[in-house]
Amino acid sequence: MAVGNAVGAAASKIGRVRFSIVAMLFVVTMINYADRATIAIAGPAMAKELGITPVQMGFIFSAFGWAYVTLQIPGGWLLDRFGSKWVYFASIFLWSFFTILQGGVHFLGAAVAVYALFALRFIVGAAESPSFPANARIVAAWFPANERGTASAIFNSAQYFATALFAPIMGAITQHLGWSYEFYFMGMVGIVVSFIWIKVLYSPTDHPRLSAAELDYIEKGGALVNMDKPKEARTGEAEGKESSGSQTWSNFKKLVANRMLLGIYLAQFCINAVTYFFLTWFPVYLVQQRGMSILNAGIVASIPAICGFVGGVLGGVISDALLRRGFSLTAARKIPIVGGMLVATSMILCNYVDTQWVIIFIMALAFFGKGMGALGWAVVSDTAPREIAGLSGGIFNMFGNIASVTTPIVIGYIIQTTGSFNGALVFVGANALLAILSYLLIVGEIKRVELSPAKP
Repeated sequence: MAVGNAVGAAASKIGRVRFSIVAMLFVVTMINYADRATIAIAGPAMAKELGITPVQMGFIFSAFGWAYVTLQIPGGWLLDRFGSKWVYFASIFLWSFFTILQGGVHFLGAAVAVYALFALRFIVGAAESPSFPANARIVAAWFPANERGTASAIFNSAQYFATALFAPIMGAITQHLGWSYEFYFMGMVGIVVSFIWIKVLYSPTDHPRLSAAELDYIEKGGALVNMDKPKEARTGEAEGKESSGSQTWSNFKKLVANRMLLGIYLAQFCINAVTYFFLTWFPVYLVQQRGMSILNAGIVASIPAICGFVGGVLGGVISDALLRRGFSLTAARKIPIVGGMLVATSMILCNYVDTQWVIIFIMALAFFGKGMGALGWAVVSDTAPREIAGLSGGIFNMFGNIASVTTPIVIGYIIQTTGSFNGALVFVGANALLAILSYLLIVGEIKRVELSPAKP
């Protein structure tokens, strides 16, 4: 306890520039997830106007995931090659531009609009592919090990805050102006944020306001302070030696052959199944099965999101607190993950109640648990080989976001086949349970993967 207090006191005296960096990650991730959710809020109105069936809507929801998953490894390679600042800027700008274009698909006619929506959502997924590997790299570069869980939880919790903040706004825009204007609004917000990003993001060793004391503190705590520089700027370091294109396939095979990492990948797939239910079908569930208006669904969807945000931050804080109190890294990460995902399975109870406030309470509780258990990116920062952190994050995100393809489609078929969301909630809850089993039975000890023998 005394050691933890001493570390906290020392950290408060040396500066907090690193927290301005994670604040920027929070804002960008919030816009990222709000743009993913535009189609969910607009979905009921679009389906009615364009005659889209549940299965077609499931495929439109999944279009983002096809590109997002496919391009995770190239996205990670770009980050390792060029650094996060400019790759991420291009990513934000492009996904925002193509979000704007989605608002105009109705001009093409109903028959063409479905294909245009799929194509544009596919391009948005491609543009967003470097985002979370970049987040993990930046956290690894800027934060010591005993603050990394909290930092990762902060940027990851932005996905919940995005829904809490923007779902009511998007619902109101759709209700009063039409669904097209929702896409126009969110795209313009993203373009503005992309230019703010350029002014805020620096590598630790290049930041004009970072004190020598803070740089020394984060470096001695395990931050990889030069990792986020472009490859040509990293001289004499292992990162530069190992991240060449000729090594990519070899390194990929090493990572996917590691049992611990495979368990982490499987768990992230299952955790993301819960995420993508809330990002895609949850507002439709509220409108179609629970009889809410689009405006009310947008407002109500923000309640579980707020709880997910609180759970997400709390999970990181608890994990880092356990680490400072002497728990092993394995225990400190697994306790919030397992406990949180156990709570997330409670959503199945919605199948047995009809009172709206009880349903919202259960969904809020489930999303709180999912938030607490979503520490995968902290685990990536703990386990990624120093030489290929971008590639490692890309592989993790690729496996995890296969759920962005499968979950919307599976739920679409369940709804169209059964005429109900009951089976969909069982499917999502079962994924939360499988995530628990993966961490308990497959992952084992959580530790950094070494591609080459550690130096004495």
